[in-house]
Order: sequence, then C-alpha cells, then structure tokens
Amino acid sequence: MSSYLEQWNAMFQDQQSQQLNMAEIDLYYQLETKAYEIILAEPQKVWQGTFTDLREEFGFGKKSIIFTGFLEGINSSLKNELDLNKVEDDTEIKIEIDFEKLFIAMHEAKADWLYNIKAWDDIIEPGKQQEMLYEWRQSKIVRVDKIGRNEPCPCGSGKKYKNCCGKN
Repeated sequence: MSSYLEQWNAMFQDQQSQQLNMAEIDLYYQLETKAYEIILAEPQKVWQGTFTDLREEFGFGKKSIIFTGFLEGINSSLKNELDLNKVEDDTEIKIEIDFEKLFIAMHEAKADWLYNIKAWDDIIEPGKQQEMLYEWRQSKIVRVDKIGRNEPCPCGSGKKYKNCCGKN
C-alpha cells in the first residue's frame, strides 16, 4: 500500500488525474483555509498528537490524504520538518511553526486566500509584514554587474575588457 504522501502526489501526476480529483482538490482548499484559521487563532500553541488526532483537531475528518497535503504545505515552515513518507495514522506529530517562514511561503505559493487571513495582523504587525515582503521581493531580483567594454579587464591583465576577455 502506498503512503498518504504518495496518494496525495498521485492526485497531481497529470491533467487527467487533476480533473478526476477536482472535487478533492477544492475540498482541500476549503479545509486548508479552516486549518490555518485554527492555527493563527493560537499562534503560541505547539500542536502535538498522533496523525489521526491532529487530522481531527484541524477539521480534516477522515480525509487522511488531504491532511497529508496540508502537512506537506506547512512542512517547510515547521521548526522541525516531518518525514511525511513515514507518516501513518498512529505517528506522533509535533507542529511548531515559524510564522515568518510560513507567511513568506504563502506568498511564494501565491496563496492569497491564506496570507490575507485577518489573524496575520495579530501575529506579525502589518509594518513588519511589508518589510518582510520587501526583503523577499528584493531577494528575487537578479542583479548582474556588467563590465563596460572600455573598463580594465577583471582578470588583471591591465588591458581593456574589449581587448582581453571581452573579445569573444
């Protein structure tokens, strides 16, 4: 039997799989939003329990595959990442969140329905959010120092760049 993570990823293997599983994917987005509202309401809490207990606590009911998708989405924002390939119903899980990482990860995923949840303003003040987003956007800009053709060649030959390494 394949793991929950393998079953989750199978839903996205190809376009036909996505179309067949569209109802499950839509349900995922609804449940994900509710789970984040629960988490953001208690930012100091460290969530611990078995996979099954946390699945119920976050409102996923019996939807193990969808809950695994949620865990995959939040995993990179946890202080201690989970090995989702080994997660089973009785696996003990600890969800301790780095909220700044999570906020940026939501922006990277373009998940506006998540990073626009009002509770974010209580966790990270709006000014700090803007500062974080500015730094994140700046980190995505590619900067290249261009050498002018009449400048000295950086190889140290003493020649102009156009007559040395820039000749090719």
